[in-house]
Amino acid sequence: MQVVQKSTEGLSRVIAVTIPAAELTAKLDAKAAEFAPKMKLKGFRPGKVPVSHVKKTFGRDMMGEIVNDAINESSAKALDEVKVRPAAPAEMKLTSDMDKVLAGSDDLAYEMALEVMPDFEPVDPKTLKLERPVYEASDEDLDEALKELAGQAKSYEDKKGKTVKAADGDQLTIDFLGKLDGEPFEGGAAEDADLVIGSNRFIPGFEEQLKGAKVGEEKTIEVTFPEDYQARNLAGKLATFDVKVKAIKAEAETKIDDEFAKRIGLESLDKLKDLLRQNLNQQYAGAARFKLKRALLDELDKKHSFDLPPKMVDAEFDGIWQQVQADKEAGNLTPEDAKKSEKKLKDEYRKIAERRVRLGLVLAEIGRANNVGVTDQELNNAIMAEARNYPGQERQVLDFYRQNPNAAAQMRAPIYEEKVCDLIFDLAKVKDTPISKDDLLKDEDEG
Repeated sequence: MQVVQKSTEGLSRVIAVTIPAAELTAKLDAKAAEFAPKMKLKGFRPGKVPVSHVKKTFGRDMMGEIVNDAINESSAKALDEVKVRPAAPAEMKLTSDMDKVLAGSDDLAYEMALEVMPDFEPVDPKTLKLERPVYEASDEDLDEALKELAGQAKSYEDKKGKTVKAADGDQLTIDFLGKLDGEPFEGGAAEDADLVIGSNRFIPGFEEQLKGAKVGEEKTIEVTFPEDYQARNLAGKLATFDVKVKAIKAEAETKIDDEFAKRIGLESLDKLKDLLRQNLNQQYAGAARFKLKRALLDELDKKHSFDLPPKMVDAEFDGIWQQVQADKEAGNLTPEDAKKSEKKLKDEYRKIAERRVRLGLVLAEIGRANNVGVTDQELNNAIMAEARNYPGQERQVLDFYRQNPNAAAQMRAPIYEEKVCDLIFDLAKVKDTPISKDDLLKDEDEG
């Protein structure tokens, strides 16, 4: 095998590889000799097929397999020989006549165009100084969480008074029958349906017309279905509903006590408080880690400056820009970005792409130097966690990752990044610094 570096411009390399025809032919002879005794062909006794006949009949197909194997093996050896580490898979280009190569009359020659990892010395994690924000859930936080939970677990009891009339916030139990042009329509009827006035769960105008209604009252109300209503046959149509009010209930005061805790499946209020405090502290710990990681990335970005593989930057920018364009079309750009010209936006987002590529390379190099890796078990755990995000579709998600190795491989990257960050946090000088809840939860731009 002959290996020649044809181009070494910046981080770009073009490497030419040539494998002599004689070497390929020798592999073909060996392959044919191996298979000849196992073949059963018409006109020949079992195990007596001549090697020459095997080569004549199957030689081209066999040579195709040999060429594919030769390219895979030689490309890896060529990279080792010229001592380069690819930043991304190489682009392969055959430079020989493939028909002649398969016929055994020409050398196999190809070129690999690739970008190589930049040569830089990553910062020693032990020299880094970082501050970890720290905040513990307070009693006030716990009270707020309890009130929010109680608000989500509303209960209702029969409304009392001399003349009970439905008002905002009341829960009504009703029977109703919907009609179009006097005829009932499919899906427009229900019995013992619960409806909270002001919840906006029903068609606009429906709930408002029940204000002031009494228990036992029957009334007919008119509503117009929205133009974008999901049922096309009803969209924009005027409909009537015959409604009977069967019960009116007012929201009951929710006492936060042991009985409340038991209603939601816990032994006591103390157990509920313990669980809520743990959940709050997990939330605050996650926010603290986010800020610590952001500080780390900012520090790594300041401490490294080196040439970046252009194609890696282009690929990262393209992904970012596609999202920007989608946000623009959906009207979801931030007010600040919406005022900027396309050129200004592209310049800013290209800098973000460069930062991400630079940080990715730095983290990869620190991880490589410290033998950080992602185990199959860690990858499987991440895939299982992803599947649990789609209740009822777990099997389809798992099958997707099994059938798409590239998608599974992409999940390794964030796991690897988090493991490298954990390594750096362990080695760096990290000081815990108290912080207010507002500052901890303050939104920051991603970078």
